[in-house]
Amino acid sequence: MKILKRSSWWRSAAWPDPNAPEYRNGVVLVEASAPPQAMLQALLAIEAELGRKRGARNAPRTLDLDLIAHGRTVMATPALTLPHPRAHERRFVMGPLAQIAPDWVHPTLGATAAELSARANVGTDAAPTS
Repeated sequence: MKILKRSSWWRSAAWPDPNAPEYRNGVVLVEASAPPQAMLQALLAIEAELGRKRGARNAPRTLDLDLIAHGRTVMATPALTLPHPRAHERRFVMGPLAQIAPDWVHPTLGATAAELSARANVGTDAAPTS
């Protein structure tokens, strides 16, 4: 993977439990020739290497690497759905994406990252850290 761009770090209240530790989020745009499933496996391996233990869904965690999109790929398998099925709802994802690729167009919704960031209804407090 070759990193092309990366956003600044963004902070927001945790979701769905705002009493959990605050989120820090960022987005990286990469160039890669690997298929989506291999990209996901690489991200999971990085998480494991850095000590992530998978537990309950949406539980507090020290690291969470998601594959948001893979080119214009649209797919749904038990292991991977692309584009990420809820990313467009989350300002803590769309905000950093819009920072580095505001004109990126969601393959199924047809809206840009900037438009999706403005309409996101989860993590609306998300903002770049100073």
